[in-house]
Amino acid sequence: MRRENVEDGQASIYQSVITNTSKEMSCFSDFPMPEHFPNFLHNSKLLEYFRIFAKKFDLLKYIQFQTTVLSVKKHPDFSSSGQWEVVTESNGKEQRAVFDAIMVCSGHHILPHIPLESFPGIERFKGQYFHSRQYKHPEGFEGKHILVIGIGNSASDIAVELSKKAAQVFISTRHGSWVMGRISEDGYPWDVIFHTRFSSMFRNVLPRTIVKQMMDQQMNRWFSHENYGLEPQNKYLMKEPVVNDDLPSRILYGAIKVKSRVKELTETSAIFEDGTVEENIDIIVFATGYTFSFPFLEESFVKVEENMVSLYKCVFPPHLEKSTFACIGLIQPLGSIFPTVELQARWVTRVFKGEFGKSQSQILQTNYIDYLDELASEIGVKPHFLSFLLKDPKLAMKLYFGPCNSYQYRLVGPGQWEGARHAILTQKQRILKPLKTRALQESANFPVSFLLKILGLLAVVVAIFSRLQWF
Repeated sequence: MRRENVEDGQASIYQSVITNTSKEMSCFSDFPMPEHFPNFLHNSKLLEYFRIFAKKFDLLKYIQFQTTVLSVKKHPDFSSSGQWEVVTESNGKEQRAVFDAIMVCSGHHILPHIPLESFPGIERFKGQYFHSRQYKHPEGFEGKHILVIGIGNSASDIAVELSKKAAQVFISTRHGSWVMGRISEDGYPWDVIFHTRFSSMFRNVLPRTIVKQMMDQQMNRWFSHENYGLEPQNKYLMKEPVVNDDLPSRILYGAIKVKSRVKELTETSAIFEDGTVEENIDIIVFATGYTFSFPFLEESFVKVEENMVSLYKCVFPPHLEKSTFACIGLIQPLGSIFPTVELQARWVTRVFKGEFGKSQSQILQTNYIDYLDELASEIGVKPHFLSFLLKDPKLAMKLYFGPCNSYQYRLVGPGQWEGARHAILTQKQRILKPLKTRALQESANFPVSFLLKILGLLAVVVAIFSRLQWF
């Protein structure tokens, strides 16, 4: 739960945090979020979903709250047993236990990264400075001149919120970033439109130059990033974009000003790389990310070099003799983290049970759907489009042209859920339910989008049969 005080060793969020991914793309694969929930959730609403989920599956009895893991070490006979010794502390008392396998799910938003050495003069600065992890709410920042360093989601959220109270907010960015809103075509959530197998297929098969041009046009459809000083230095690098509905408008009327990299700080001012100076800076917020940290592990287990972790398929340390240790969630997908970590966990538990070993399949793809499909293939839960096209065409259309959400990975194989098909076919209803607060007379417009899907489906079938002729 969100706390007012920032605690060491714990993740921290500010009061106004809202999810960047929609409810239909973020729920667990066998438990859709309640129909009346809004499409993007305030953090308190997401917590409510977790509590409903835990109650539904009676999970609380398996969770030890207020317990700190002090150390995780190999058992003396690890080479044969693969077991681990774990030392925990609760209410001042230490306990030791032996486990057959370990999953580290602590995430990577705990240890703040503030590269003070990159900001000459910070020791002379007389104002206040802190990491974005310390930020909770805008009260107390009234009338201040505030410099936010960074251009990620936290930096943008905090800058927008502070700009409603402060005299002036500046955002300093070295490389810029794409900025997109939560609302996409026809008012649907962005990820419902973006993450479809159909669009993913096009991004994978089209020449890279064309994909770059399409991405440039798509990202600049809302506003020109160049005009707003936000265009990424390497605009074709598939870096996670910022999702913020208000940042462009706050820039448009001057509440936020975008600046280049900070070159130097004085007692009261910031000197930027382009030679400009902003005087009377009261507060600096370092939204400069986090450092990977596993204080309970021996350094050799999970090696962190230059803030990078070497893991097989972003999960298993490759050098361990036994595959009984896994890291969950050490990945930054261009999409919701929840379906990603769920599939990671489903795969890992089957490896732990010895039902199959780690395959040496293709190199990990960076595409969100490719990664989900790769994990799903390892488990045997990836849906086969052609199979469904023959026996259930209606569902096949939803699988290929609709959002690729977690329900798709409950249709077949281990952990199959009988409600998966219904959840897929009714996802539009759950998206629109919280929006339909005013009754309107239904129009009888011809569904052009349906015709386009039919044409797209025919194109896919033709392509498949053309390829089969070569065999």
